[in-house]
Amino acid sequence: MTPIIAFGEALVDMLSSRLGDDSGPETFTPYAGGAPANAAVACARQGLPSVFLGMIGDDRFGDFLVDELARYGVDTQYVMRTREARTALAFVSRDAQGERRFDFYRPPAADLLYRREHLPSGIFTEPALVHLCSNSLTDAAIASTTLDLASIARRGGSLISVDANLRPPLWPRGEIDTALVEQLLDRAHLIKLSTEELDALRGDRGIDEWISARLAKGTRLIVITDGPGPVVAYQADRRLQITPPAVSAVDTTAAGDAFIGGLLASLSRDDVTCETLADWLADEARLTDALTFACRCGAFAAMRAGAFVSLPGTGDLNDLPA
Repeated sequence: MTPIIAFGEALVDMLSSRLGDDSGPETFTPYAGGAPANAAVACARQGLPSVFLGMIGDDRFGDFLVDELARYGVDTQYVMRTREARTALAFVSRDAQGERRFDFYRPPAADLLYRREHLPSGIFTEPALVHLCSNSLTDAAIASTTLDLASIARRGGSLISVDANLRPPLWPRGEIDTALVEQLLDRAHLIKLSTEELDALRGDRGIDEWISARLAKGTRLIVITDGPGPVVAYQADRRLQITPPAVSAVDTTAAGDAFIGGLLASLSRDDVTCETLADWLADEARLTDALTFACRCGAFAAMRAGAFVSLPGTGDLNDLPA
C-alpha cells in the first residue's frame, strides 16, 4: 500500500442546526474538518496508511482536531502546534438540499504559519501519494511553502494530487489568484475540481482548450465533479464518465473530500506510485472501478452531517444504492 500524506489545513466546522429557511434558535455544533485533513481521514477509514502534515493551534480546538485525526486512524506524529495563532474555524450554514455556505475565521490561523523548516527530514524520500489543495495558497508565505513542498515531494518520486477546492472567502478581498492556483496545478499528476472551479480557472478559454493545455503540461488525470451530476475524467487519450448514486443530501461539506479520498484509497490499495501511474491509468476497467468507488464515497458523505464523521469506513458502502 502506498502511503498517503495530506498537507494543509485542519479546522473546526461549526455546523448550523438550521436547514434552509428554518426559524427558531440557531445553534452550532463543532465537527473536525478541513479539506486535506478530510482526505487523510477518508483514506485512513479505508484502512490505509495516512499521514496529516500541517500546523494546528495549541488551543482547545487544536486538541480536538489532533484527537479526532488520531481517533480516525490518521498518523499525527508530524502535526506541528503553535501558540502564535488560533486554530481556524468555519461556520457552515446549509440550504434545504444540504448545499453549504462558509463563513471562515481565517486569517489569522495556525495552519497559515507552517514553513519549509517545519517539514520533517526525509519525509519524501520514499514514494507516497501527496495531496494538497488551494486553501494553503491564500497567504504569500504559506503559498511559497506549499509550492516548495509540492516540488520537493515530486522530485522525491511522490505522486502529487491536487484538489482545487476554491473558496473565495479565504482569499484577500474574496478574489482568487488563479495564476497562483495554476502554479500548484503545474506540479500535479492528478487534479480534481468541480465544474464551477473549472469555470473559474479557465476564464475565457474553452473547456477542451483548458483541459488539453493542462494535460500537455504533464497532468495525467483530471477529474471534474458536478455535485449529483456525472463525473468526467480526462486523460490524454481517453474520456470517461461515471454517474454517482442518487442520494438525498443532508450536508455536502465533505462530499468532495470523500470523493478524492476514495480515489486516493484505490491508488494506495493498488500500490500505485508516480512510476506506475501510467500503467494503472491505461487499465480502463481499473480506473472505472476506482472512479465508481470514489463516487460512492462522496455520495455516502453527502448523506450525513459533518466532515470526519461522515466519511465511509470499510464495509459502509455495501447498502448504498447503485
